[in-house]
Amino acid sequence: MEKFESWIREMFENRQKSEVCFHNLDHTLQIVEKVKEIGDYYKLKEEEQEDLFFAGWMHDVGYWEGTREGHEMRGAEMAQDYLLELGVSNERVDRIKSIILATRVPQNPQNLLEEIICDSDLYHLSSDRFFDQTLLLKKENENCGNGKISLTDWLKASKVFMMSHHYHTGYAKEFLQPGKEKNLQLIEMKIKETGEDSGSSSKGKKKNKDKKKSERGVETMFRVTSTNHLELSSLADNKANIMISVNSIIISIVVTVLIRKLEEYPNYMIPTFLLIVTCLTAMVFAILATRPKVTRGVVTKEDITKKQGNLLYFGNFHEMSLTEYKEGMHALMEDGNYLYDSMITDIYHLGRVLSEKYRLLRKSYNIFMVGFVVSVISFLIATIFFEPIQY
Repeated sequence: MEKFESWIREMFENRQKSEVCFHNLDHTLQIVEKVKEIGDYYKLKEEEQEDLFFAGWMHDVGYWEGTREGHEMRGAEMAQDYLLELGVSNERVDRIKSIILATRVPQNPQNLLEEIICDSDLYHLSSDRFFDQTLLLKKENENCGNGKISLTDWLKASKVFMMSHHYHTGYAKEFLQPGKEKNLQLIEMKIKETGEDSGSSSKGKKKNKDKKKSERGVETMFRVTSTNHLELSSLADNKANIMISVNSIIISIVVTVLIRKLEEYPNYMIPTFLLIVTCLTAMVFAILATRPKVTRGVVTKEDITKKQGNLLYFGNFHEMSLTEYKEGMHALMEDGNYLYDSMITDIYHLGRVLSEKYRLLRKSYNIFMVGFVVSVISFLIATIFFEPIQY
């Protein structure tokens, strides 16, 4: 253990990238300390403590080989190579890899060891040094090519993350959750302060006011447009239901009453046939207008990376696992442009669906109108000009 710790410290010094200023040796030492603390609380076996020790040290080594995306998988693969060289059994290596991979956000631990490292990895949410550490994480995020982000926007995103996060172990819920709630209050206060500071000058106030007005205008536009589309869709479905009901009643009457009388009144055969064909055709188009259409139901990680997948429509994610959907939604919430593009795409395709609905409905109503008039006229002609015995 001492030999491994000496070696891994040396590796951190030689391979840690300077731009990775949060997920560094200090963060790793904090995790190693916390997994031991929680492990002692649960009186874990010595081998389980060692597995947590190895996983704590190596859960972020994937940052040595690249950026944040996929660092857990890279770290697990590196851990496998290094631990096998140390003589650790394949069974334990697989368990340590699973513990490392459990730290992926959104976290979904499957056992106590995975729960312990997940809670330890996000211990800083409850720490007295939380604000300093979140500023380090912001700096690291910008250093790794994710672009500049204002302090207010960063704090708001952090607040959303903290509110969606929950600790897993009973230990963390009892001892870490209170600190996290205090930090949540702190971050709300900081958001308010930064908002007030940014508006200290008249120019800054005007800029922020214009930005807020613009954001509110965009939100209102999306909300009103979506509401209008949904109301139009509901109206189209109601119109289709009316058409289906009316034609069903007419066909029922014709089948149960008129057809049995055709032997006595053969002159009504053609008008009856015209009426049935009219009603059936109008019904078919009305049914087509309300028939649901569901797409393949999977948005891949590649789609999300390329910002092509729309997770706001159920037809695009109903075949995805909950974990994949959560990862995709977090990526969507973190990127404002991606979010707006998804909303625009959703409204666009909803408009295309509405266009098709109303096209089919228009055909249904036109067929019913023309066919019904022709049928009535043919009934009149058959009644006036053709006697049953002459037909």
